[in-house]
Parts: sequence; structure tokens; C-alpha cells
Amino acid sequence: MAFNLTFVGIFLIFLMVFHGNAQKVVDLNEDNWSQILKGEWMVEFYAPWCPACKALEPRWKDFARSGPALGIKIGSVDVTTAPGLSGRFMVTALPTIFHVLNGQFRQFKGARDTDSFSLFVEERKWEQVEPIPSWKAPDSLQMSAVASFFKLSQTLRQIHNTFTNEYGLPTFVSYLIFAIATIIMGACLGLILVCAIDLIFPQRPVPASVLSGDIKDKDSDNGFLNDDDIKDDLIDQETTDFDDNVSTDSEQAKSQQSPSAGKARKRKTKRLDM
Repeated sequence: MAFNLTFVGIFLIFLMVFHGNAQKVVDLNEDNWSQILKGEWMVEFYAPWCPACKALEPRWKDFARSGPALGIKIGSVDVTTAPGLSGRFMVTALPTIFHVLNGQFRQFKGARDTDSFSLFVEERKWEQVEPIPSWKAPDSLQMSAVASFFKLSQTLRQIHNTFTNEYGLPTFVSYLIFAIATIIMGACLGLILVCAIDLIFPQRPVPASVLSGDIKDKDSDNGFLNDDDIKDDLIDQETTDFDDNVSTDSEQAKSQQSPSAGKARKRKTKRLDM
């Protein structure tokens, strides 16, 4: 009896030590996600409403228990609470799994079971997968901007839900509020942009000669026509057109008379034979 109690006690101690050393899945969010840039990680993106994610959850937890033996850490990201990370990693399907090693990101596309996860790390199968280009890396500047847009869209969705659910506003009223706010923000940004352009490229000052009334002489000196020159050109053009019309009419009159005159010259007086 004493032997059985001793055996049970040792077993319980061993079980407690094993569970204490067993690694748990690290919950990642907007604040602590940068820790995956150091060391080797396997990270899952999921959503609570996703059926495939729910089916993967127990297998992912089993895989996390073997993390210390493989020398890696296991993490997960809930895209409903961390929308910025889904934009940063360009997650378009759920669940999505990434392998991360010292800041290099590779997407895992194998079978979703514990053995496949373990072999992917243990046999270094990730070396056969092309890493994500540097310009699409989650820690790059452009992907940080994309993450900001994703967070903004999530914020706008929450505001819309507040208008419709808590305040009971119709959907079209909520859309109208967003439209008006967008127009006002666009007008403000346009005004700021115009002011910035005026500061960077200021308007050239008006010459003193223009202000003193010598603009006509200035224009003629620069080769531009002033108002008097334009009027003179119009008068000359009208006179030229009138002269052309007169000369054309006189030529047409002569051409009409010339055939009869030629015929008159050709006529000869016939002599009468007596």
C-alpha cells in the first residue's frame, strides 16, 4: 500500500513538472508581435468564427507542447482583435500559418496536423519555401502603413455598429454621416495641400512697371501684342479682305467681257460683189 502511494506521488510530481515545462501557445497582438522577429516561431492566424480554425485549435495546442523539444515557440493571432496584424501579414484566408526565423517569414502550406508541423521544423523543410520579399515583410514601412489602414477600417466598422446597434440609427443614416465626414476631411486636406504648395512655390511678385501703368509698353517690348496692336491687325485684315473682293469682282467682269470683245475683233467686213 505504501509502495502504491509512493508511486502515485512520484507520478504526480512528474506530471506537474512535465506540464510546467510544457509550452503554451503565445497570444500575439499589436503590442507584442515584434517578439517573433527574434528566434524561431510558428504563428497561426485565426478567427473565433472560423470552422477550420476551431478544428485546428486542439492540434495547434498539441504542437505547442512539443515546441521546447524542437527549440521553437508557438504563437497565435486573433484577427478579430488584432486587425492590424492581418493587414501587416496580408492574411487573406483562415487559418494561415507562418514560419518565422530571425525576421524571415515563410508561409506554411502543408497538412495541418501535429506531425506535419513537427517535421516541417525538425527536417528543416522550410528551407524549400521562398521567404516573403523584403518589400512585403511585415516589419517594413509600407506594410506598417497597410496595417494602419486595416486598423482604421476596423475602427470605422465599430463606429458603424455603434450607430446602428446602440443608437438605433438606420444604416443609410450611418453611411450619410460617414459621407459628410469624408467630404469635410477631404476639403480640409485639400486646403492644407494648397497652403503647403503656396509655401513651397510662392507666387512671383508683380513688377513695378505693371503697377505704374506701363504694361502695354512692357508687352510690346517682350514681343506680345497689346490691345491697340490687335485692333490695328483687325482693321488691316478687313481692308485687305475688301481689296481682295474688289479685285476679284473686277477680274470676273473682265473675264465676262473678254470673249465678246475677241469675237468682235475677229469679224471682218464682207465686200459686196456687184
